[in-house]
Amino acid sequence: MLARLQKLTDRLIGLSAIIGTTGLLFVVAVIVIDVIGRNFGMPLYGSQDLITMTMVLIVFGGMALCDRNDGHIVVDIFESSFSPALNRAIDILSALLGVTIFVLIAYTVFKSAQLSQMLNLSTNLLNLPTAWFQFALCVLSLVGALAMLLRAVTLVLTPGYEHHPEKEML
Repeated sequence: MLARLQKLTDRLIGLSAIIGTTGLLFVVAVIVIDVIGRNFGMPLYGSQDLITMTMVLIVFGGMALCDRNDGHIVVDIFESSFSPALNRAIDILSALLGVTIFVLIAYTVFKSAQLSQMLNLSTNLLNLPTAWFQFALCVLSLVGALAMLLRAVTLVLTPGYEHHPEKEML
């Protein structure tokens, strides 16, 4: 069961990372085209709308991969003075706190997307419906929450499993 959940989660994380990467490549292309266009007196119309909306995909698209690769900022000043059991409990609780935060983000943005849809809200220049990007943020937030939940479950069910296998000292 855990292996199937891990496989599903890995696929969702991979898909969200691809979405974030595609968004990043798109934003770079838009910026390059806009800068070149500005030099010729013809900036790309709507570039601010495109960049702003795509940033949602970039940030939340990479969040689950960042969590899986243990890329979040960790302050571990007292970790060496805590017992392994306490460190493990802190890792589990922090993962569950992350799940809670990301589910709340998804819920709040989902409600906002419903409102945006009802009011037909759109971007300033290109009139892109903002609800599309809000719904994408909801889905990507839930993928991040699933990744964090899987980390917590793995920590609970796997004896002797340490989530931070290698740490860099500054």
